[in-house]
Amino acid sequence: MKITKFGHCCLLIEEGNLRILTDPGNYSTSQNDAKNIDVVLITHEHQDHLHLDSLKTILVNNPKAKIVTNHSVGNLLAKEGIRYVFLEDGQILEEKGISIEAFGKKHAVMHSAIPQTENTGYFIANKFFYPGDAFTNPRKPIEILALPVAGPWLRLSDGIEYAKELKPKICFPVHDGMLKSIGSTNKLPSVVLEPLGIKFIVPELNKKTDY
Repeated sequence: MKITKFGHCCLLIEEGNLRILTDPGNYSTSQNDAKNIDVVLITHEHQDHLHLDSLKTILVNNPKAKIVTNHSVGNLLAKEGIRYVFLEDGQILEEKGISIEAFGKKHAVMHSAIPQTENTGYFIANKFFYPGDAFTNPRKPIEILALPVAGPWLRLSDGIEYAKELKPKICFPVHDGMLKSIGSTNKLPSVVLEPLGIKFIVPELNKKTDY
């Protein structure tokens, strides 16, 4: 599997002949130039994961791309006349022989005064789990984990404990677009996780990495 991080939570995932884009949000722009995209996975409706202008540009460049998401996002897309396919907790689809399985129902709690929106994590090719904004445990062996490390709904220590719970072979940081300095955000996970046999890597933005 090859993964290119465009920024924050926007990833280009290549497995076999399938090219998947995740969460084209407002913390990145490189996704606007991506070509030959087969599937766009959108976990939830927040703008750092769904920037409608960016998504429209992606669809101009990739008119055959299939948008895959949940009902909450789907309602917003329908208002814009954008076609989509539902994939929610417990459901699975296959594209070009690659499985995409959905896990989770709710965004992690930010504050008791803020309602939880729908959030769907995606398990790709039975090896890579991208949870979106949640600490969902798919209860399956995970080789690669996109690990949230910053945001209004988590502390870095929460992310580290999540990695310890899921026990992936490799994890890399996501949900970090709001950080001005990555410093200990990328140092501490290595210190805690690598002695447990969990490799923590920091991908260079816009550079394809083999996993």
